Amino acid sequence: MEYLFVLVGLVCLFVGGEWLVKGAIGVSQKLGLPAFLISLTVVGFGTSMPELLVSLKAAIGHFPGIVLGNVVGSNIANILLIVGLAAMIAPIRLRAEICRRDSAVMLAATASLTVALSLHAINPWIGCAMLLSLTAYLVIAYLQDRKTGYSEYDAQQPSLSMVRIVALLAIGLVLLVAGADLLVRGATTVASDLGVSNAVIGLTVVAVGTSLPELATSMVAALHRRSDVAIGNVVGSNIFNILGILGLTSIVSPVPVADRFAYIDAWVMLGATVILFTLLMFSRIIGRIIGAFFLAAYAIYIISMA
Repeated sequence: MEYLFVLVGLVCLFVGGEWLVKGAIGVSQKLGLPAFLISLTVVGFGTSMPELLVSLKAAIGHFPGIVLGNVVGSNIANILLIVGLAAMIAPIRLRAEICRRDSAVMLAATASLTVALSLHAINPWIGCAMLLSLTAYLVIAYLQDRKTGYSEYDAQQPSLSMVRIVALLAIGLVLLVAGADLLVRGATTVASDLGVSNAVIGLTVVAVGTSLPELATSMVAALHRRSDVAIGNVVGSNIFNILGILGLTSIVSPVPVADRFAYIDAWVMLGATVILFTLLMFSRIIGRIIGAFFLAAYAIYIISMA
């Protein structure tokens, strides 16, 4: 039965990812906003819903290892696994002007979380600060980007009706959440039977499982040569995972920090974020060589837990 959950979950994730990308492009056309901004918000935050649901359930159930493992592990997977795979499918072309502000916010959020984890301090006050920071970021992003308009590429695409756009976004998100839930449920059962700790399950099975919506969406975007959607999805998801998910979760219940998060995983997350930030700021393309490097680094990280 667990293997059936995995299979059905994967199908839901890829179909949902396809529809979500189409819906996001439709929204950018209707509102006259850049697809990158829609990817940061509608797509990036929407594909983080599985992480939010899992983290809230884990916090209420007093499983802090799952909470932190889910957020930290998902952010690591988003960069090393998802960007790596997307770059292997098709080189990701970058434009510094659409990456500068948002990649800086991602780096600042990641660095702040690393410091908090090192101090073993994830409490409701920190959570409130995270949520306020997220709100301020969204307001500023909207006010700045609404003047930019959408790209010529978006303008050339067939315009979708608002009803179809809403249907694509809603059904896409539902399929992504359902697919991630089925996949994590099956994989977690197998991992638990093998006697793996909650922290490791959170960093691997749960983190990768809840990151599969981002993976599916970015891979579909890469196949469509939509670099803005692929990168916006990852950057937006990483910001929301820290400021939104961990912020809300720590308000619901303080999150104790295990030593491995403070001394190992937080620094891996920060290192991966610094590399991605540098590429977004100073490179014109993330090619297959860099993609292969990301995938190799992620494989080494996962193997090191064995």
